[in-house]
Amino acid sequence: MNKYDSDSISQALINSGYEQTQQMHDAHVIMINTCAVREKAEAKALTLLGRLSSLKKQNPDRVIAMVGCVAQAKGMDLFQRFPYLDLVLGPRNIHRVVEYLSRIKAGREKICATDITADPVISMRCTGFMQEKVTSFLKIMEGCDNFCTYCIVPYVRGRERSVPAKQVIDEATYLVSQGIREITLIGQNVNSYNTKDNGAPRFPELLREMDGIPGLKRLRFTTSHPKDLSDELIHCFGDLHALCAHIHLPVQSGSDNILGLMNRGYTRDMYTGLIERLRSTRPDIAITSDMIVGFPGETASDFEESIRLIEQIQFDNIFSFRYSKRQGTLASRLPGKVDETEKQRRLYALQEKQRGITLSKNRLLEGTIQEVLVEGTGKRRGGQLTGRTTENKVVNFPAKANLKGQSVTVRIIEGFQNSLLGDLVSIT
Repeated sequence: MNKYDSDSISQALINSGYEQTQQMHDAHVIMINTCAVREKAEAKALTLLGRLSSLKKQNPDRVIAMVGCVAQAKGMDLFQRFPYLDLVLGPRNIHRVVEYLSRIKAGREKICATDITADPVISMRCTGFMQEKVTSFLKIMEGCDNFCTYCIVPYVRGRERSVPAKQVIDEATYLVSQGIREITLIGQNVNSYNTKDNGAPRFPELLREMDGIPGLKRLRFTTSHPKDLSDELIHCFGDLHALCAHIHLPVQSGSDNILGLMNRGYTRDMYTGLIERLRSTRPDIAITSDMIVGFPGETASDFEESIRLIEQIQFDNIFSFRYSKRQGTLASRLPGKVDETEKQRRLYALQEKQRGITLSKNRLLEGTIQEVLVEGTGKRRGGQLTGRTTENKVVNFPAKANLKGQSVTVRIIEGFQNSLLGDLVSIT
């Protein structure tokens, strides 16, 4: 979501005559886009903002802005702590960024724009901005109504608001016209798209409409909430040509006790039942997830339930984190805090278990032929191209031709922890 917001801001600024620079000391406007989901990300953003004081002193006309979820959470307090800050811009207000910058430059006023009730805006097009890209995010909704006890997102992104389907389809069609071949639909919980006030179409119907867009080769979505994963949505993985064989389905814990404390709305058995139905519908589907360790009240037994869940499901990968206390959430007031040393021990054990599973699954692909959408040149070795399979596995392979944006078949010769190495077989 933050990547999408940053791209939207960039397009708006380029449209109004700005040029991007890679050096902060050359910039007339510096904007820090922030995440508040975990304490570490917030602390890094505030530290970076603190270091900008010297740049402001060198050029008092330089505009410095704090954008995103930390901006929304801190609001006017940021001006007290960082008096050289010019703009505090919440996520629901980024579509007005050019207007705010003009007002600041004209009158040197400070602006705090944190209205959390505004409808999400998705179209901030800049012709040519996407033409060097192969994949793109597309926001279909903003906000969350679930209020998981550990999560600050509903407080900084607001209540769920869905983008009208016609706008989504029009934007997707435009992206394809600009050379995009793969679109990932994003939202805090895409499964609940248009469920408020009995809106239409619902998410499965939107996917079916997207599947018919000419030139769109691949379609993905994230993030899904297990409690809202319907059979109709599961069936889409068996029916839709463009929908990739990958789902990110955050579980957060393998313990029913902890899931209840988290207010997740499902049990372990309900979650494993969803996995069984997904794999029955699409046997080759890759499943990734999120896991939190050290949640307040998590006992050694609760943690072992998470380890056993990983062993049972055999995720393709997981993103795992130590519980991070977020001010204002219900979990921040729960008893049974787990000390940081124990959190780190549990995180290491969980990640080691998953690393072994991921490596094993990647090695099982050795000798197979995979279809890869080429995204560009590889980062590690010269003469290599890189792309992803429909299961979202990164594949690197040697090639002399510029195949960016094309689909190719690759024979996998070696599976690594985070990627696959292959040989080009054909261009499809």
